[in-house]
Amino acid sequence: MKKGNKDRLRYDEWLSRLFRMDDGVWRRHASGWSVWTRAASLPLLVLAVWSHRWIGIGGALCLVGLVVVWIYLNPRIFPAPKRTDTWHARATFGERVWLNRHRIPIPRHHAVVAHLLAGIAATGAVIALWGTFLAAFWPTLVGIVIVLFGKFWFLDRMVWLYQDMKDMDPIYRSWERIPVNDNEAARKWPRRKRREG
Repeated sequence: MKKGNKDRLRYDEWLSRLFRMDDGVWRRHASGWSVWTRAASLPLLVLAVWSHRWIGIGGALCLVGLVVVWIYLNPRIFPAPKRTDTWHARATFGERVWLNRHRIPIPRHHAVVAHLLAGIAATGAVIALWGTFLAAFWPTLVGIVIVLFGKFWFLDRMVWLYQDMKDMDPIYRSWERIPVNDNEAARKWPRRKRREG
């Protein structure tokens, strides 16, 4: 059955479904530990593929499998952050807004730049994989730099997107949590009795 343009499954939605990113997983992924350690996934994947030169294809495939498991587990193993008014949390919120763009439209300028940055990162991934298979250091390094440049610029754009869109839907607004004033918590604790001299 042929699906219309609005109903077709996009590459980003496909990845989200593949990794089963539900609301609870997204909350945990907003953790700085999740975002920043996930950045190590590409170098680990490149090293795993490169290892076919040392440990053969079977061993390299095992290492690639371990990296894929790490990518899957990463947004699940860290606790959800207590505060979400940080750059990395807002970047993940922006990614969620991006994935939802066909239900709640986003400004065109964000969509154009996000697609461009995804294309830059994909180009870098092709160069990095090509260099990795050939065990060519410089193409691999250049590819990794291009991917990380594209990905982090994309994440920065997602922060901007979230800031522009958070008031468009109450669900978007509900993702942001900022701790209340610590004085409120202090009032709930019983005061210590002073020692009489």
